[in-house]
Amino acid sequence: MIRIQQQRGRSAGPLHAAWAWALRVAPVLFMALLVALGAGTAYAQPVSPAEVLLFETNHLARTRAPSALFYDFRKVSNVEAGFTDTVELDLTKEDEHMHARLRFLSGERKRELPDIDDAHGNPVLLGFLEHDIAEMKRLTGGSTTYFRKRIRMALANTAQVSKQTISFQGKSYDGQAVRIQPYLDDPLHARFEAYVHKTYTFILSDAVPGGVYQIATTLGTSGPGRTINATADAAKGVQAGVQPGALADGRVAKRPEKASDPPSIEETLTLVRVTDQKR
Repeated sequence: MIRIQQQRGRSAGPLHAAWAWALRVAPVLFMALLVALGAGTAYAQPVSPAEVLLFETNHLARTRAPSALFYDFRKVSNVEAGFTDTVELDLTKEDEHMHARLRFLSGERKRELPDIDDAHGNPVLLGFLEHDIAEMKRLTGGSTTYFRKRIRMALANTAQVSKQTISFQGKSYDGQAVRIQPYLDDPLHARFEAYVHKTYTFILSDAVPGGVYQIATTLGTSGPGRTINATADAAKGVQAGVQPGALADGRVAKRPEKASDPPSIEETLTLVRVTDQKR
């Protein structure tokens, strides 16, 4: 796998810093993203623990193949209609190389991603982040390059990593949570004021197939001015599908009664089952 340390030693675009693993698993797509972010920007600093967990870990190392991983995707919002959908990751192996095919959402919401040969990182991370960035662009008119850069910088510089207990298929497992607020210290916060406190949470565990248990974003559900506290949140013992700030029952919030009401948007992707597919 291409290591972030190797990329940091040369002149590289910001994408190399946090998504360098993707040059290994999906070269065409991520070279396009690299160009979009602007190659040539020098970036050299130690790899953060969050980057290691998300982008330098072989999430698929302990996952049997052939198998299919099914994720539940839920959106709750007072800005527009919410929905529930599915994400499916199909894994096959040939000559010790893992092949991954990701079906991210369905119908008009479906996001096309290329199949990945010799996959190591779990593609649901890419699918979720690219979906989130596209939604941010749609709702705010902002630049995808800008949003990618803010996420990259947050993972590299301000991410909080904590221990996390999860519950999957009736059993408890140890995991780790990575939380970031990319827009909290945003120099352009005046343009994206409603999104300043948007929080991203990634929950990973070697004990679950695919290594990624849950990814969530929350906006407006914790009250204005709240800054994440990884230690305190971890102490609460989050369980499956009940992420801080997330609605476990999948309710769709009503539209704001007044135009001045702050937006509330929550999106959560959670691993729900795994199916072995015998040849």
